[in-house]
Amino acid sequence: MDKPQATGEERARLLRLATRASVAVALILIVLKATVWISTGSVSLLAGLIDSLMDAVASIINLFAVGYALKPADKEHRFGHGKAEALAGLAQSAFITGSAVLVLLQGVNRLLNPEPLDTAWAGVAVMVFSIAATLGLLAIQKHVIARTNSTAVGADSLHYRSDLLLNLSIIIALLLAHFGIQQADALFGLGIALFIGYGAVRIGLDAIQILMDHELPDEVRAEALRIARSVPDVIDVHDLRTRQSGQHWFMQLHLELPATLTLADAHERGEQARLAIMARYPQADVLVHKDPA
Repeated sequence: MDKPQATGEERARLLRLATRASVAVALILIVLKATVWISTGSVSLLAGLIDSLMDAVASIINLFAVGYALKPADKEHRFGHGKAEALAGLAQSAFITGSAVLVLLQGVNRLLNPEPLDTAWAGVAVMVFSIAATLGLLAIQKHVIARTNSTAVGADSLHYRSDLLLNLSIIIALLLAHFGIQQADALFGLGIALFIGYGAVRIGLDAIQILMDHELPDEVRAEALRIARSVPDVIDVHDLRTRQSGQHWFMQLHLELPATLTLADAHERGEQARLAIMARYPQADVLVHKDPA
C-alpha cells in the first residue's frame, strides 16, 4: 500500500533530512577511500573514490536545489520553483559522466601498465563499511521518496543503489588482484566506469523529461480520468493535460456536463471533480474546465 504523501513542513523536513544525510555519507566515504587508495594505488578503489567525490558534489547541489525548490510560488514564479530539482538531477548527470570518463581513462592506463596492489585488505574493509553506510542512506531515501516523490532525491537514490554493485565489484577486484590476478583491478575499473556512465544517462533523461513537461505516468492519468468520470452528471472527460514541477503535479481537464445544468450546478460538479482528484493526489494542482454537452 502506498504511503500517504507528506505536505507542508513535513515534506520540507524529510527532503532536508535526505539531502543532509547524503552529503554526510559522501564526505565520510571520501576521507576513508582517499586514505586507502593512497596506500594501495588500486584503479577500482580510485573509481570508488571519484564516485564518492561526485556523490558529494551532486549531493551538495541537491541540498541547495531542494532548498530553493521548497520556496513557495511568487509573482515571478507562479508555478513554484520545483524544476530546480530537475536541474539538480541534470547537474548530477553531468558530474557522474565526468567521473566515469576519468575512471575509464585510468583503467585503460592500468590495463596497459599493470602494477601490484599493496594492503588490499584495508581496501576491502573500507568497501564493506561503504556498503553498510550506503544501505543506511538508501533506507532513509526510500522513506523520503515514498512520502515526497522527490525527483532530486530519486536521482540521488538511483546513484547510491548503483554504488552497492560498484562497492561489491571493488571488493572482488581487490581480492583477485591480491591473489595474483593483477589485471582484474583494471578490468573491474573499466566495467564500473561503464556502469556509472549508464546511470548518469538515466538520471539525465529523467531530468530532461521533467524540464520538457512530460506527461505524468499513464496509471496516474487513468486514475484521474476515472475519478472525474465518477462525479454525478459528468458525461465524459477529455483534454487531460499533466506535468510535474518538483514536488507538485499540475493537471488540466475538461468535463462534459449536460447543457441544462445551471452555472452554479456546473461549477459544483467541477469542484467535486477537482477536490476528488486532489484527495487522491495531494501534490496535484487541478484546473477543471466545464463544457456543455
